[in-house]
Amino acid sequence: MRQYITFDIGDSAVFKKKLVHFCATFEYAAVYDSNDYYCGKQGKVNYNSFNFLAGLGHISKVKGDFDAVYKFHNKHRDWLCGYWGYDLKNKLEKLSSDNKDGLQFSDASFFRPRYIIQCSGTTCTVGYIPEINHKNEIQELIDAIVSQAEFMGFESEIKFKSRVSEKEYVDTVNAVLKHIYKGDIYEMNYCMEFYAHNAKINPYAGFNDLIKISPTPFASFLKAQDKFALCASPERYIKKEGANIISQPIKGTAKRTDDIKKDEAIKNDLACSVKERSENIMIVDLVRNDLSRVAAPGSVKVEELCGIYPFAQVFQMISTITAQLGEGKEGIEAIKASFPPGSMTGAPKIRAMKIIEKYEYTKRGLYSGALGFFTPDGDFDFNVVIRTLLYDAANHYLSFMVGSAITEKSMPHLEYKECLLKAKAILQLFNQNKLSHIESSISEVSKK
Repeated sequence: MRQYITFDIGDSAVFKKKLVHFCATFEYAAVYDSNDYYCGKQGKVNYNSFNFLAGLGHISKVKGDFDAVYKFHNKHRDWLCGYWGYDLKNKLEKLSSDNKDGLQFSDASFFRPRYIIQCSGTTCTVGYIPEINHKNEIQELIDAIVSQAEFMGFESEIKFKSRVSEKEYVDTVNAVLKHIYKGDIYEMNYCMEFYAHNAKINPYAGFNDLIKISPTPFASFLKAQDKFALCASPERYIKKEGANIISQPIKGTAKRTDDIKKDEAIKNDLACSVKERSENIMIVDLVRNDLSRVAAPGSVKVEELCGIYPFAQVFQMISTITAQLGEGKEGIEAIKASFPPGSMTGAPKIRAMKIIEKYEYTKRGLYSGALGFFTPDGDFDFNVVIRTLLYDAANHYLSFMVGSAITEKSMPHLEYKECLLKAKAILQLFNQNKLSHIESSISEVSKK
């Protein structure tokens, strides 16, 4: 049983940055930062589980699949931090993943943290297990975090390459559109990879600078030995609190501008876009169907349909679906029923995933999966792994993927530009505002 001690940390923004750098001390570490963003209906409801949460070090760990993690959690009834990889789909359906994988993340990986740290305002609470750590060690932990010197910002000369050229992207989207016209699918999320070999970065400074550029409500940092995820996700995949389940899929994106009047016009155009609303509603129906498999009869509700939310780089169209777990149903069943996140697949889901595998060049791995945590009582909260930089420090391979939803109303060149817009924050991190080495059209998006 964990015990908890509360400390005053002074400037919380400085403490959080120092804590991220302190993750270098451990083999396993995770950070979840809401960036004070309240992602609820009209901003009135706070759906965030924690303002800031971190798990440092590991007592024990588990890899495998959904059932292995579920059994591990039931055994320990403690905090778990980790992720579900997209390719766990193959454990749920008769699917395969045979595309190039430069990162080699496990399908699922969770660890039981030595320390769990929750921050709110100028205070933080540290949870520890007395049989493992003495109370005095917790004060030493806080002192070690606070006493760190100031850190330099993130600097890197890395140049990314695109796995897919603009022409290849357009040709593939046209091929996907043929599937849509034939009635094979209604919508499909098509993604492409940007990558770099021989990459050496400071992932701790990188994450701090990334969320400064793009503060989002479901930002996450993960270190799992030599694997890193620097995630600025705006999207919740699924949350459980008691018997309550909530999912908040995103479909619909529009760039922002510094001009207030133009910015408001862009927001209104997104809200009224027939194409974007159609994409969003298709995924809402998919999520409703997924959750209905484990929900109490009549409990699946659409709390908000096609809400428009502002972020630093873009406006996003977000819907909120809630449900109550059915009698005798466990939380892990809600994850298995709805995984991978519907916003990253398409509809119908299984057929869309088969076509994704046919046309994409890169194994998705952690991308399109979910980063998050379990609480001791079995609640959980997971994001959707998008807007995320993935790094294999052992092999010096750096990668991120972006995608867009293809529907019958899609125009291939515009879908390509939407992908580049979504890449903007990560590319800004590397000071790549012109990007002539990738595609000249990217610079047009980056400057907007």
